Amino acid sequence: MTSLAGSSVLVVGATGGLGHEIARILSAEGALLTLHGRNAQRVINLGIAGAVASGDLCDPETATQLVAAAVAAHGRLDGIVNAAGLVAFGALAEVSDDTIDTLMAVNATAPMRLLRAAHPALAESAATHRDPFFLTLSGIVSESPTANMAAYSASKAALAAFGTAAGREIRRDGIRFIDARPGHTETGLATRPIQGSAPRLPTGYRPADVARRIVDAIIAGERDLPSTAFSA
Repeated sequence: MTSLAGSSVLVVGATGGLGHEIARILSAEGALLTLHGRNAQRVINLGIAGAVASGDLCDPETATQLVAAAVAAHGRLDGIVNAAGLVAFGALAEVSDDTIDTLMAVNATAPMRLLRAAHPALAESAATHRDPFFLTLSGIVSESPTANMAAYSASKAALAAFGTAAGREIRRDGIRFIDARPGHTETGLATRPIQGSAPRLPTGYRPADVARRIVDAIIAGERDLPSTAFSA
């Protein structure tokens, strides 16, 4: 993919600290966007051109609805950026069942449902030689699981494993799976855990820099972005 101009891209989690930076750059590159957030008004308030879609990723029907919204808005779907995610902190002995279930639902199960729902549209895009892609952000914890973030690390490791296996499957259909694993990024996510409190963290990457690297990888045809692909 040498250009994103005219490509229909769904950004899931567009209201997040990294999601909105990715959406902003995709828009500047000429992509036709469908922007998702749990709250439609927050999506509108981003001020980024695109169709608006809302929905709770814990709902099994949301993935199908988001794909349908993107196809309805732009006539096709050429790529998905899954930038949605949740975090929790604390020793595993203190993590509640609800926290474990929610982390797995949003960070791992939702992307699986999303790719399954999008597969026909992405395969159709591949048939017209548009180099479709599905991008996830499993993050550095999928490479280096972290104590006091065990449940979160597990949810992201599950996402990374899914990407490795599913990427091999969909490559046969001409669909590119990209997994990005940047280190700590100043998105504000650590200040909004669903349980626990963040430890003192070193200064992270600038979201704009991480987003630029990710979009450049999409354009360049890359398939994997390990933690070493990112720098301050």
